[in-house]
Amino acid sequence: MAMINNNVSQKLLKTLVSRCHQAQRTTFNAATTTTFPPAPQPTTTSTAINNDGDKIFELEDTKSLFATVPTTKLMHSAAILSVTAVEPVVDLSLWVMHSRLMDVGLFKHVVMGTIKHTAYNHFVAGCDTVETGQTVKRLWESGLRGMLDYGLEHANDNESCDKATHQLIKSAESTQSLTPSVSFVVVKVTSICPVYLLRRVSDLLRWEYKNSSFKLPWKQQTLPIFSENSPFYHTLHQPATLTAEEEHDLELAHKRLQTICEKSFEGNVPVVIDAEDTSIQPAIDYMTYWASVRYNEAERPMVYGTIQAYLKDAGERMCLAKKAADKMGLPVGFKLVRGAYMSSERKLARSLGVESPIHTTINDTHDCFNGCATFMLDEVSNCPGGLILATHNLDSGKLVAQKAREYGITKDSNKLEFATPYGMAETMTFGLRNAGFSVSKYLPFGPVDQIMPYLLRRAEENKGLLSSSNLDRQLMMKELKRRTKAYFGQGVTESENQFKREANSVTN
Repeated sequence: MAMINNNVSQKLLKTLVSRCHQAQRTTFNAATTTTFPPAPQPTTTSTAINNDGDKIFELEDTKSLFATVPTTKLMHSAAILSVTAVEPVVDLSLWVMHSRLMDVGLFKHVVMGTIKHTAYNHFVAGCDTVETGQTVKRLWESGLRGMLDYGLEHANDNESCDKATHQLIKSAESTQSLTPSVSFVVVKVTSICPVYLLRRVSDLLRWEYKNSSFKLPWKQQTLPIFSENSPFYHTLHQPATLTAEEEHDLELAHKRLQTICEKSFEGNVPVVIDAEDTSIQPAIDYMTYWASVRYNEAERPMVYGTIQAYLKDAGERMCLAKKAADKMGLPVGFKLVRGAYMSSERKLARSLGVESPIHTTINDTHDCFNGCATFMLDEVSNCPGGLILATHNLDSGKLVAQKAREYGITKDSNKLEFATPYGMAETMTFGLRNAGFSVSKYLPFGPVDQIMPYLLRRAEENKGLLSSSNLDRQLMMKELKRRTKAYFGQGVTESENQFKREANSVTN
């Protein structure tokens, strides 16, 4: 990928602010423990910790980069990433998972067992909060934190929503014994509110935005959800109002989110709410901003929303929400991602004969992502607020790290958190950690069959030699070769003695 020029991000930042000031719809509607010892400080080089902004990642020094990774783990990671980069293997695996062969009991048992000991163990933190807690402790010992993400993605009725809520409450409760090694509890609104209801609410919110005389009696205080450039083609006709039963179900969803938030806050752990596709995202933003207004403290956001930078309206919506929150004296936090529904979004737009909501080129998405990040860093540099930079793009990580240094945003400020998927982007993860930044791993957890949608996406992201995992594989192999040479060389250090013991264990 092309290196993103800082001037492009600054230009986009100015554009976002300008559009925000020009926007006419800036109003919002209203209605009535056990603790760990201090994290060990990773080994750093002088160029990694200087403040001249010229050096963020020390990629040549693989010894320091992977200093906290045991050799057996490094071998396993390199092997899994290499296999998932072979496109025919991944394509065959995806075909098998979607085939009728999975209806055969013995065959399914063998396949799921294989997945459990390969991709699952690499990309998933555990099957429950106990196993995931052990993963969190290992991360903490290596200078990282964890973001707990229960793996259920979509619920279809109140019963399944209640079951998911129970698991999310258990996740939130577990943070009280894991403080401060957990940075966030992740919530998918699709797991606590039936998807059909999110679609209904989104239709009504879109219609209300385009028709000022249309009122929603159930709507509570929130922040701006749309910009003038948001996609509205999902709702071509006036939708029916919510029935009494639907209003009741929406209230149940609010209560579920409220319970999860309050349980997480008992451990002083903020909540971040994931994004979905544009057909239901308005309802998710509505509930996110409702919770933000209700719970965000004067000096610290406790509820973070998610902005998907591959959407053309992403920057404007972020800016409008931030400015409206400023007027309320409300700090806000955003998790910034690129997006995960590009194919389906474009396919729907084509079928309706409308313009796609997705940026035309990947560089447009990069520019939007970096511009949004720069905008939020500028906003929070002297005021309360927060940004989670969720990416495995090395260029974006470097850009934001340099900007954070320029603004004097430190690890202890709680204003910037880098986040990378568990089992991915290890080079960037350890590089940012060594450079003195706060870094978390996104930790999906749950039973194998339930977590499969997540695993399939990880496999799709990793295949191909040009994927972001290519650099990880190269540097992991370089470090394994270095340790191998140390094993057979002279002047072996204690860490290399450890390699001997682990290598002998693997051989045995």
